[in-house]
This record gives sequence, structure tokens and C-alpha cells, in this order.
Amino acid sequence: MTNGYLDTVIDWIPGMKNIRIRDLPSFVRTTNPDDIMLNFLATEGDRAAKASAIIVNTFDELEHDVVKALSSIFPKFYTIGPLHLLLNHIPPSSPLSSMGSNLWKEEPQCLQWLDLKEPKSVVYVNFGSITVMTANQMVEFAWGLANSKKPFLWIIRPDLVRGDSAILPPEFIEETKDRCFMASWCPQEEVLNHSAVAGFLTHSGWNSTVESISSGVAMVSWPFFAEQQTNCWFACNEWGIGMEIDNNVKREKVEK
Repeated sequence: MTNGYLDTVIDWIPGMKNIRIRDLPSFVRTTNPDDIMLNFLATEGDRAAKASAIIVNTFDELEHDVVKALSSIFPKFYTIGPLHLLLNHIPPSSPLSSMGSNLWKEEPQCLQWLDLKEPKSVVYVNFGSITVMTANQMVEFAWGLANSKKPFLWIIRPDLVRGDSAILPPEFIEETKDRCFMASWCPQEEVLNHSAVAGFLTHSGWNSTVESISSGVAMVSWPFFAEQQTNCWFACNEWGIGMEIDNNVKREKVEK
């Protein structure tokens, strides 16, 4: 879609007033009626109408208008989130206490690094477990972080760069060596709850969004695909707890 169509405002979706086409999930922004994901979602919608009940990882206060609209369509629609907070009610002695959903091995050393930092001084950066970017995007973003002069904890998966290794310029490493910690993965909930963390630069995946809200951490959003654009729209426009970075990332924008 080009010629400004993505900026068209949609005014007929209940609970999502003034959302733009570009803010809808990426897999429904298509002009092809035979698109495989579009048809999959239509099929799932039909199946949901036949379900005995629908449970969703959210909570009424967060998405009240959307929940109200969906409840009018699906009477047995229940919000049971945030699910990750339920782990706080499981005794450490329980076998269930070791439950988790991480796809990568955590590096808890980052928590020790955070312990040495001042309260509300660190920017936490994590683009999730499957998001990828170009080498140019990563370098521009990296220099934006470096030029901000802020301490940061950056989670860089080995496969973060599409079709290549996630390698940063030596000049960047030298510039930031005294105020950054980079790891391949981390215990995100513990990081977000740490007193040193001031903000979360995120891809706006739903789990990360809910975890950030639960920890009271504001977000800078750089959405890539799926429902991330929609989550970003809610955080920036409805909840007032986020701001968005343009997909055509420039170091000057990140620095600010």
C-alpha cells in the first residue's frame, strides 16, 4: 500500500477510535483477498464463535472498550491476565515455579551489572525472541544509543540481523564500553522490575508490553510485524506510556 493509504484513519472499529491502517496488524494490511494469513484469521474468527469460552491474556482496565466490544460478540469472553504475574503466587518449592517460556538461555550477570547503576538511569533494549533487522538498521540504532550518552542494557541475539551475524563496529564498542552491558538474553521480568531501569526500548510484542506495564516502565516502541504496530498504537495513543520510533531508523532520532 502506497500513496498515503497507510495513514488513512479508520473510525468504525469498536474500541479503536482513530486508528490508522498502518497501525493494524501487518498480516491484515493486504490488498490480496487470497492472502494466506488473512484467510487463516477469518477461519479462526469463525471457530472462535463456536467456542465454549474465550480466554485472553489482558485485563479489563487496560483494554476496557475493546473487551466490551468483544464481549458483545462473544458473551463468554474472559480476561485472565497478566498471566506472568500468576507465577508470583506459586511457592518456590513447587515444581511449577520453574515454568518459563524463554527461547534463549538467560544471562543473569546483567542483573549484577544493574545493581551497580543509579536508580532510573538505564535504558533496557530488547527486540524479542524472533524479530530481525538489517545490518544498517542495527548500526544506526547502535550509534543512536551511543550518542545518547545513557547507560544501557542491550539484548542482542546472535540471529538479530537478517541473514548475517549481529556484529557491531569496534568504534561503537570502544565508545560505550564503560556504560553498556550486552547479552544474548536476560530474565526480562527481573530486569524490568529492577530499580536501575528507567525505560524500555521494545519491539512491542504483547508479552513485553504487558510485562513493561506491570512493572511501571515507560516504553519507546519500534514495532516490526504481526500485532506489534497495534500494541504500539495503544501504548502511544490510548495509554500514554510510550512513543514510537520510525521504522526507517536514524541515529539522531534514537539519540533524542
